[in-house]
Amino acid sequence: MTQSSSQFSAATPRSIPFLVPTLSRQSVLFMIGSALFVLGSAINIWHLGNAAASNLACFIGAIFFTAAGLYQLVLSGDAVVRVDYAPGKMFRAEWVAAATQSFGTIMFNISTSAALQAKSVDAEKHLVWNPDAGGSVAFLISAVFVYVAYYRSRGTLWEPRRSGFWAAHINMIGCLAFAVSAVGSFVLNNGASKDSDLANWGTLIGAVCFFLASMISLPALGWNRRTAAADAR
Repeated sequence: MTQSSSQFSAATPRSIPFLVPTLSRQSVLFMIGSALFVLGSAINIWHLGNAAASNLACFIGAIFFTAAGLYQLVLSGDAVVRVDYAPGKMFRAEWVAAATQSFGTIMFNISTSAALQAKSVDAEKHLVWNPDAGGSVAFLISAVFVYVAYYRSRGTLWEPRRSGFWAAHINMIGCLAFAVSAVGSFVLNNGASKDSDLANWGTLIGAVCFFLASMISLPALGWNRRTAAADAR
């Protein structure tokens, strides 16, 4: 016996924890992804393994990044807000920041996936470096809109007593470091990176920054609980 779609939609779906986006889960996913990118770059910097091990760590890390990015996009809320001037609505900075960051994580997924099997210089250039550079640009755009969203919400960019202030600035440093890494990893015609040290250190610093920005955003931290309580008064 078949059931109509209305019968399925009438019932409340059973809760599946990993399908329920929360800020805590988003932060933890970004932290895990960041830690794996730290591992991937550390393998190259300190010769802890071969390129395959480094690429695998970054590939897995990018999956966690993408999951976190999707959580962030859902949690960011509506894409547009109504305004009292033409055309009557405007994209919300929070949503633009989340959307561009989510797009960037997908680009990193493409890049790290290709890195596992790239066998030619053309593949390194077009399937590995191009998406990596695109993801880095998307992260930079996202970081700018994080500032816009923060300023619109708080009326200032200087609030050192709030975790959001530190998360926004540390995130920007991380995005800049990833951009530097993309420059260093540009693939030359002989298949070598333009500056492998710059690429590896940029990735390491950026990943550490993303880990810290996500960690200090955890709602369970006393700092954030006190801030939330103060805002609720």
